[in-house]
Amino acid sequence: MAMQQIGIIDMGSNSVRFVVYEVDEQACFREAQNLKVTARLSTYIDEDGAMTDEGIQVILDTLDKFALVAENYEFTSIRGVATAAVRNASNQDEIMNAIAAHSDFPFEVLSEEQEAYYGYLAVTNSTDINEGLTIDIGGGSTEITYFQDRELKHSHSFPFGALTLKKQFVAGDTPTEAEWKKLCRFLEESYRSLDWVPDREVPVIGIGGSARNIAQVHQDEISYPISGLHQYKMEEDDMEDVIEDLRNMSLKKREKLDGLSKDRADIILPAAAAMQVLMDTSDGGAFIVSSRGLRDGLFFEQMLSAIEVTHFPNVKEESFYQLSNYYRLNTVLQKRISILSAFLADELKKHQLVDLDDQELHLLRLGANVFYIGGAIHAESKSQHSFYLLTNQSIDGMSHMERLAVAFTASFKSRSQLKQFAKPYKKWVDKKELKRFELLGAINRISHALNTSEQSVTTRMEIVHAGRHNLTLKVYYTGDAFFEEADANKYKKHLERPLKRSIEFIFEEEQS
Repeated sequence: MAMQQIGIIDMGSNSVRFVVYEVDEQACFREAQNLKVTARLSTYIDEDGAMTDEGIQVILDTLDKFALVAENYEFTSIRGVATAAVRNASNQDEIMNAIAAHSDFPFEVLSEEQEAYYGYLAVTNSTDINEGLTIDIGGGSTEITYFQDRELKHSHSFPFGALTLKKQFVAGDTPTEAEWKKLCRFLEESYRSLDWVPDREVPVIGIGGSARNIAQVHQDEISYPISGLHQYKMEEDDMEDVIEDLRNMSLKKREKLDGLSKDRADIILPAAAAMQVLMDTSDGGAFIVSSRGLRDGLFFEQMLSAIEVTHFPNVKEESFYQLSNYYRLNTVLQKRISILSAFLADELKKHQLVDLDDQELHLLRLGANVFYIGGAIHAESKSQHSFYLLTNQSIDGMSHMERLAVAFTASFKSRSQLKQFAKPYKKWVDKKELKRFELLGAINRISHALNTSEQSVTTRMEIVHAGRHNLTLKVYYTGDAFFEEADANKYKKHLERPLKRSIEFIFEEEQS
């Protein structure tokens, strides 16, 4: 695949964003630029439904700012899209003609169906959720979709958003009790008009800035220690607590609240109501945040069209491929660690020394695939860097707890360091889980030792004796296993502790 620079301009009712994605020859992508202008285009609609001259000028001035930045890139493609504020304006043609005459950016108005589709596409290409309802509440419209087995089943766009709901239902800065009830009743009636929403019993996935802000406020309130908002999960009670706190604040206090963008402080409550009422109406319970939205859907469509698919076959596997390439891991060597870990785990299971389920074996493999990934930062502190990297960046397709689990198993150096890493996460990881992470991490560390010369000399292993207090592990090799034998004996204590047995290694050369 040739290198690409893909530009997306997302002209929403509340904000306009310019995002630049870079894709390299190995199909690894990253967000190289993300610029935002809070334009609030919905506020420039007059009584006749037309966007005012002032509003059109705001668009043109914004595009001028983006054009200056665009000069620094060599785009293989660029696409500008407008949503509800322009789509619903009675003078849509005038707006689009003004953009075409003033700017070199190609622009189009997305239909309601297209807008909903791209949000769905973003969610299903960046999470491991197979079934759910998405909600993307913008300034002037709200898109809802239902997908099952990652396939879009239904979609709908409502002609209301955070700005228009605020204007219609809230007279002051904060909804009164009567205004709140009226707003919630309107939202429930709107959702129940769609027969595929009520009592669906699936998670609600929130897309967009308001969803991210709600999650950020909640994380700050509970001193959440894991970085990132993507796939952050909130229960019904969590959502209720955040909304209650926001309703009890003045606008000035909301503007100063950590986690809440100042430019959303006046519209966050109508947006939160839209999300909460959908949770109640669908009876799904959980609310999951997606940091990927419409512009990411546009990007995924562009990128994946080259291989004539709409979805990554497996989001989690794709993410680990991206991670490995971004940090320039030797994938052959990482795969070798994974194979050796699987050998060792299988032998331990066969002799009933451990009881690992499919999920734990999968976690073991993921941890092996990025074991000591932090060595790409500095070899001297590869364990610490590995844990930091994996806990401080979102990994598409993984929940926050899965990501934390991988961080423990991919950074394992010793029991004492594991406990040190775990201190900030005591509320989220219990002692039993920590013991499992110690076992999985120790298996990965021994497997790493058995390939320490990076010559793939270790071919297989088998347990030849499993006693109550000891076990003997025969390691087969080709070539020279001097360094592997030394490191295996040096680090075997880390596996001896969770197994509660002493380990003897016997190295035997494979017979040709």
